[in-house]
Amino acid sequence: MVRLVVYLLGVLGLAAVLAWLADNPGTIHIEWQGYTANPSVFQAVIGLAVLLVTTLFLWSMFRQIWQSPANIGSFFLKRHNKQGLAALSSGMIAIGAGDRALALRQANTARSKLPNEPLTHLLRAQAAQLSGDRQGARRIFDSMLASPDTEQLGLRGLFLEAEREGEREAARQYAERALGLNPKLGWSADALFDLQCKEADWAGALDTLVLARRHGHIETPVADRRRAVLLTAQAQAAEEAAPDKAMALAVEAHTLAPDLIPAASIAARILAARGSTQKAANVIQKTWRKAPHPDLATAYAYARIGDSPRDRLTRMRQLATLNLHSIESPIALATSAIEAREWDVARHALSPLLEGGLTQRVCTLMAKIEGGEHGDAGRVREWLARAVNAPRDPAWTADGIVSDTWAPISPVTGQLDAFQWRVPVENAQGSDKTAILGKLEELVALGARPQDREPADVPVMPPPPEAMGRTAPSAAATRKDVTDAVEVTRPASATAAPATAPSVVAASAGGPSAPHMAPAALPAEPAAKPTAVAVEPAKPRTPAQVTKPTVVAAEPAAMADGVLRTVRAAPQANGKKPAVATVFVAPHAPDDPGPDDAADPLVEEKRPYMVPYTRSTKRRT
Repeated sequence: MVRLVVYLLGVLGLAAVLAWLADNPGTIHIEWQGYTANPSVFQAVIGLAVLLVTTLFLWSMFRQIWQSPANIGSFFLKRHNKQGLAALSSGMIAIGAGDRALALRQANTARSKLPNEPLTHLLRAQAAQLSGDRQGARRIFDSMLASPDTEQLGLRGLFLEAEREGEREAARQYAERALGLNPKLGWSADALFDLQCKEADWAGALDTLVLARRHGHIETPVADRRRAVLLTAQAQAAEEAAPDKAMALAVEAHTLAPDLIPAASIAARILAARGSTQKAANVIQKTWRKAPHPDLATAYAYARIGDSPRDRLTRMRQLATLNLHSIESPIALATSAIEAREWDVARHALSPLLEGGLTQRVCTLMAKIEGGEHGDAGRVREWLARAVNAPRDPAWTADGIVSDTWAPISPVTGQLDAFQWRVPVENAQGSDKTAILGKLEELVALGARPQDREPADVPVMPPPPEAMGRTAPSAAATRKDVTDAVEVTRPASATAAPATAPSVVAASAGGPSAPHMAPAALPAEPAAKPTAVAVEPAKPRTPAQVTKPTVVAAEPAAMADGVLRTVRAAPQANGKKPAVATVFVAPHAPDDPGPDDAADPLVEEKRPYMVPYTRSTKRRT
């Protein structure tokens, strides 16, 4: 619209000028080399305008003829560029769609039309990767390194190819070169940092982290956390060889990340070993408020060397109050109370967890309490059985791997700070149950009294071999003899039993509820290897032959599950000394809560029993 108005105004102005010249006639006198002309002013202006237009037309024609070869070349170049750009566009779309044939065809077209275009090299390399030609892709990326415009692109491609092939050292070199070429490249800083962490190059990773933070590739909180983990890894490696260095590294890591448990544990252990008990306590307390952990509780309990268990319990009470909402506080308090043999304190600490927070550690601690306080093997076994199926406790977990100790990187992916203290996602497997059951032999002894916990504690010794005129049997033979079983059936009439017949073993206080059969006094025999004897029920005899029935009484010590007992027979009617016999007391079932003193010993009167025993060939003197 503006151009139209300007055009109209120009036409009106020219018409006005011509009209003015026509209204004001005049003459121009021209003399040149004997020629004389007297045109009017209007004629002179028109002639000058025609001459100017003719000159411009002739100049334009000459220029077109002069530039025609260049114009022809430019035309063909533009057409090539247009075709090349179309091939690049179609090739990129084919790469994204996974059309290998079309991508290769368009890459060849782009190479012929636009041979020096960086996008052409990229299309060719990606088409080679799509077709599986790794060597061709590497050659293309390597050729990009010769040009400053495509060098960064070539390094990126070579790095990715090296990672696909598992060539970690080559990938690291490409990342270092790219980072040195342009420190603002975020991918090179991240890639180099990850590779250095996987290779446990903590010093190099710290330098790369500083460079990435300086150029804004990483945020400050994330950088502080990563630096704390790297310093903790260095402290963990130097804790034994260089304690001073490890302490400095751990303290700095604790300052950067107070919730980092390994850093606090290392710093507290070294500080406590150097006598700085208060500093160690401050470090642990600061971390316990944010992330309680059993290692922190252990370090806090033994921060002062030489403390008694009660002193450790007192100190643990203070630590538990710092984080009352964590399961680690009552568990740590109960552990210290068990060491101090304060059973009521341990029970009170674990009581809130028996309803909704029952875990394997809680069940194990309850088993220790039952065994240590009451010596109740049944309750110990019950808690251990519940521990097998109880929910798992938190553990160091990373990418599905459960570890007993913390590690700075994941063993699967090599990612930094992958281990977290949490309950594993998967359910307990057979290996976990095996680990729990492996504690059975260690903890079940808590339920037995000192004299009954192991056969070795109160050995059942046969009479001296020299007293019987023979040598002592081997341990293997003795064990075999002990395990020989004799099936004994209670006789129909106990009053008619002879003195040599088997009789009922009287259950002592704390013993099993069901009576066991044991041999009565046996006459002395020549020295010989004990054998298994099937005992038949005694036949009735005449009143003259009937003697007072013999009852084998147990020793005062309570019978424990699965141990050998020493029993002695009551005095016989003829005044002879009672005989000595060893009886194997069968263990209770794992879920048996313990002895029942109110059980009726006559309920199982007709039930046969397998009672392994050995007979002594020497009367007690």
